[in-house]
Amino acid sequence: MQASNVVIITGGSRGIGAEAAKLFAQNGFAVCINYVSNDDAAEHVKREIVQSGGHCISVKADVSKEHEVKRLFETVDVALGRVSVLVNNAGILKQQCRLDEISAERFSEILHVNVMSCFLCSKEAVKRMSNKYGGVGGAIVNVSSGAAKSGSPNEYVDYAASKGAMDTLTRGLALEVAAEGIRVNGVRPALVYTDMHASGGEPGRVDRLKNKIPLQRGGEVKEIAEAIFWLASEKSSFVTGSFIDATGGI
Repeated sequence: MQASNVVIITGGSRGIGAEAAKLFAQNGFAVCINYVSNDDAAEHVKREIVQSGGHCISVKADVSKEHEVKRLFETVDVALGRVSVLVNNAGILKQQCRLDEISAERFSEILHVNVMSCFLCSKEAVKRMSNKYGGVGGAIVNVSSGAAKSGSPNEYVDYAASKGAMDTLTRGLALEVAAEGIRVNGVRPALVYTDMHASGGEPGRVDRLKNKIPLQRGGEVKEIAEAIFWLASEKSSFVTGSFIDATGGI
C-alpha cells in the first residue's frame, strides 16, 4: 500500500505514542509504530488500529542507532510510501535522584537515547520531505517535556537536559527547513498519566503532585496526542518552530 498520509511514531507502543498512533489512524493516516523491545505492546496497538479499519505496521528498531533508523525509514518507504509526518516520541528516564548521584554512564545514555534518536530520525525525515530532495513537504513533531523548562531538580536533571537539547534542535531545524516545505514543532507534556513514571521509581508521581497543577489534575495521554496531531495537521499550517506546553498551567 502506498498511502498519501504516512506517519512514523517512535516509541509508539505505549503511552502518548500509542494514543497518537490511534488518533492518526482515525484521521486517515497509514501508521508506522516504532518500538525498541515490547513486541506484545506494539502488536496490541497495531491490532487495535487494524481492527478499527486503519492501516498500520510496526517496526522494531533502536532509534538511537543510525543503521537501525535507516532500516526503519527504508521499511516504511517500501511498505507505506514516503513519510509525511514524523513524531519523535521515543525517550527514557531513570530512577529519581540528585545530579551528584548521577553516573557519567547514565547521563551519557539519557542524552544519547533521547537526543540522538530525535536527530537521526529528523535527518532521515528531512531527506524524504524536503523539496530540496524532491519531497513534497511534511511535519515533524518532537515530544519534549515540561522538564526542559523546570529542570526537574532532585528528580531527573539528566532527562531535563536531554529535553532542553531537543527543544533547541526543534527550533534550529524548524528555521533550517521552513522554506523547504517542512514544519517542525514541539509538545512539552508534564505530569501525564503514563507508565513512564514507574521507570523513575514512583508510579504514583502524578497523583502526589496534581494539587500543585493549576488545573488540579494530571493530564491524560489523549490530551497530549491531540496536541501532537494538531501540530502535524494543516490546521497549524502557519506554525513552525513553536511549542505547546501541555502542562495544566505549570
